[in-house]
Amino acid sequence: MPTQVESDVQTSEDAFRTEVRQFLATNFPDELKGTGNMMAGLDGPTDENPVQKKWREAVGGRGWGTPTWPKEYGGGGLTKGQARIIEHEFAKVGAYNPIGGMGVMMFGPTLLEYGDERQKLEHIPPICRGEIRWCQGYSEPNAGSDLANLQTFAVDKGDHYLINGQKTWTSGGQWADKCFAIVRTDRSDKHKGISFMLIDMDAPGVEVRPITMISGTSPFCETFFTDVKVPKENLVGKEGQGWTIGKRLLQHERTNISGGGRLAGMMGQSLGDIAKKYCETGGDGALVNKVLRDKIADLEIRWNSFLLTARRAVEESKAQGGVSEISSVLKKVGTKLAQDRSELLIEIRGFQGLGWEGDEFGDDELEDVRGWLFGKAATIYGGSTEVQNNIIAKRVLGMLDHQ
Repeated sequence: MPTQVESDVQTSEDAFRTEVRQFLATNFPDELKGTGNMMAGLDGPTDENPVQKKWREAVGGRGWGTPTWPKEYGGGGLTKGQARIIEHEFAKVGAYNPIGGMGVMMFGPTLLEYGDERQKLEHIPPICRGEIRWCQGYSEPNAGSDLANLQTFAVDKGDHYLINGQKTWTSGGQWADKCFAIVRTDRSDKHKGISFMLIDMDAPGVEVRPITMISGTSPFCETFFTDVKVPKENLVGKEGQGWTIGKRLLQHERTNISGGGRLAGMMGQSLGDIAKKYCETGGDGALVNKVLRDKIADLEIRWNSFLLTARRAVEESKAQGGVSEISSVLKKVGTKLAQDRSELLIEIRGFQGLGWEGDEFGDDELEDVRGWLFGKAATIYGGSTEVQNNIIAKRVLGMLDHQ
């Protein structure tokens, strides 16, 4: 028999589930079923139509796009159980969460931890409503894997900083409103000389140049800062605290890049169901190709095992006060699994899985080819697999450099 507390929790959750279903019936339009941005962590061009805008405003107005964030800053202020109910009920009707991007994935959680009250009140509510786009100013031409080698410099000018330098691989920089960046404020110390700042992308002196990728898109940019003025109030934390804050943000990013967020949605339809459309099946409806069946079963078992492990690890990390170095394990494994799935999907479709353009290919076939190529970068951005291996060895396993 359940205890009184358990019964009360169940009654509360049942009532909330009814509320979510009523909300969806009233606000979610049929024409948006099954749509949504699989790469929700990467803000794209502003092409939102009126129907999508209305759906975003409905979800953002309740704070349900960021359900567990504090209500006083525009979040839902809900429990983890209620957040799972929203996720499940949305999925049942083919609804997507329209509130995403780097503000949700990375910057928001970091600002909630390190920002002052004024910064939280200014920046968190627009993120929760999906009204603002953020980009990340981290990597530089000579500071990729060795991120602490960054040289973009901010000079203290009294009431503001003057920033000069260059960032590269700035995801979504051409569409972003603001940038969270780590810059150097002191050249005498490699790590302690780094600070975390917020930069308006329309400020004089900011220049963005998109980089065309093999996938045919330009999601990444080179970003140049020439005498860019940044108000002192845009410094997050203290001068010299940027390396600590920046690493914390990367943990949020890696958790979301892996099974903690973005990749779960990318997996989409069952590979077995897709294979039955392209490959020979027997009288029992099973795939005739036993080798292919084994490959599909192996990948889906590994993926679902990973999802369960990722969920447990994320919950344990949050219970201990937030994300941790386990995010490196999740990032390393999750991104490799996503690449394995894309490769297998190409194999399943044969020639139909290699189309780039033309009426003989379906939209899903063309989209998956681009996703296959785009996914090659997943084991590099957010910290390469080699970087994650080093973090796992030192921070998780406690190994020394000579080991």
